[in-house]
Amino acid sequence: MRKLFGIVLMLAAMAIPAYAKPALKALTPGATILFQGDSITEGGRWAGDDQNHIMGQDYAYIVAAQIGLDYPERRLLFVNRGVSGNTVVDLAARWQADTIALKPDVLSIMVGVNDTFYANGQSLETYEQTYDTLIAETLKALPNVKIVLGESFLLPSGGYKADYEAKRAALAPRQAIARKLAAKYKLPLVAYQRAFDEAMKRAPAEHWSWDGVHPTYAGHGLMAREWTKTVNKAWK
Repeated sequence: MRKLFGIVLMLAAMAIPAYAKPALKALTPGATILFQGDSITEGGRWAGDDQNHIMGQDYAYIVAAQIGLDYPERRLLFVNRGVSGNTVVDLAARWQADTIALKPDVLSIMVGVNDTFYANGQSLETYEQTYDTLIAETLKALPNVKIVLGESFLLPSGGYKADYEAKRAALAPRQAIARKLAAKYKLPLVAYQRAFDEAMKRAPAEHWSWDGVHPTYAGHGLMAREWTKTVNKAWK
């Protein structure tokens, strides 16, 4: 019986695909990886040095946790500077202190939802011009930095379920601007909207985002996977 049980365990193990670590050559030993954005990136992080809370509870945390586990020998430093409610102009106001001064080796930026749906949001012209300036100034100050842009997204849940198509159409121009800037500067873009659209074929929107904008833990897991896949593919 014991021998049979051992064979069953062996067969079960063989049925589970081995975890294949991504190479992630962009994340060189000693690199600093900085995440910038609004509340989706902030994820409830705490300011200060409390190592239990500095990354928040979101995709940035999941990315840092998985890669920190897979590559401890690289001594990577992950930093989260997302701030809830931020528009692209808010990012610009703190860019020197919260981005340039930190001298990241890899910089991930996602901003656009607040610019679209909130009273302090910016026009399309201001959004594009400011976003463009942030990228240009960063590349000038840190010529070796690797920048990753994250696409803003919207799901039909919570307050965004009603009249979703119109609200999705309102966000679309800023998604297009992010793609335009990625092409202009030859930067990888994490296609979060496409990823969530595909994910909603497997489970309803509420499984991925509880209010249409902020992901659930499953949604953040999806974002972390897409971010890692994009970065791994971009720098081979």
